[in-house]
Amino acid sequence: MKFLDEAKVYIRSGDGGAGAVSFRREKFIEFGGPDGGDGGRGGDVWVEAVNGLNTLIDFRFQQHFKGGTGVHGMGRNRTGAGGADVTLKVPVGTQIFEEDGETLIVDMITEGQRFRLAAGGNGGFGNAHFKSATNQAPSWANPGLEGEEKTIWLRLKLIADAGLVGLPNAGKSTFLATTTRARPKIANYPFTTLHPNLGVATIDGREFILADIPGLIEGAHDGVGLGDRFLGHVERTRVLLHLVSAQEENVAKAYKTVKHELEAYGGELTDKPEIVALSQIDVLDPDELKKKQKALAKASGQTPLLLSAVVGTGMTDTLRALRDVIVRAQTYGDEN
Repeated sequence: MKFLDEAKVYIRSGDGGAGAVSFRREKFIEFGGPDGGDGGRGGDVWVEAVNGLNTLIDFRFQQHFKGGTGVHGMGRNRTGAGGADVTLKVPVGTQIFEEDGETLIVDMITEGQRFRLAAGGNGGFGNAHFKSATNQAPSWANPGLEGEEKTIWLRLKLIADAGLVGLPNAGKSTFLATTTRARPKIANYPFTTLHPNLGVATIDGREFILADIPGLIEGAHDGVGLGDRFLGHVERTRVLLHLVSAQEENVAKAYKTVKHELEAYGGELTDKPEIVALSQIDVLDPDELKKKQKALAKASGQTPLLLSAVVGTGMTDTLRALRDVIVRAQTYGDEN
């Protein structure tokens, strides 16, 4: 399945059915009177957040959604049936925007959440509705109201507890594959990861969701490489794990490059708690490791964790550090 995190969709709710003009004409009934029923209501357009989806790929194949038209009223005071509703099923974490792409309509952040995007038109009144003491034989009825129509944007921001950031080949996908059951593509070339991956990590009996996004390079906020398009998927996380590869010649520069791209993107990413880790340390000798750890500590302002997903060094400590921040945020509320 391909990953799609943005889609443009046209929606239209159903028109209401027209009211009926009818008079009761039966033998032996002298004063039949008007008996035209009301029209049925048009169908609504709803959006619902469902579990089991993590992409908007379905909306690549269908971009038009229309509610059913209400049935017209009929004689004998019969009201027309309402039009069928239509529901857009989206992944949890999907945001719905107006056509301008900036005005937020609703943020679907919980499973089962429903929101009406367009209300169906009301059905028209039949002539029986207009009967009165002074007008006992009205010969008119109301037409049904038209439904609403609009174009909307769907944007998916995955919901995860922790996000992995870093340069390409920093070991993010390897970390995800080692700590979860996710199986992202892993290879020794930049941009192996072309779309975000999710996995569930478990430590000391507690589970949390990890999000791995494609690596950032210098100029990503200007669209260089894969750009910063996927950074929205770590906006909702409670903590960022910033991985810096021990294979980098200048670990301080590697750290600052990604940090600069996070600042350029905005979205309060720089305000989130950050855990810095020097990854792939199995390739260094002790002296070189100590030197790079010191340089990274100076650049980041904190003592970096040392880890190697290949040999398993530091993985448990890193997961516990992430867990502690997540539990603290869940207990006392997010700081940002």
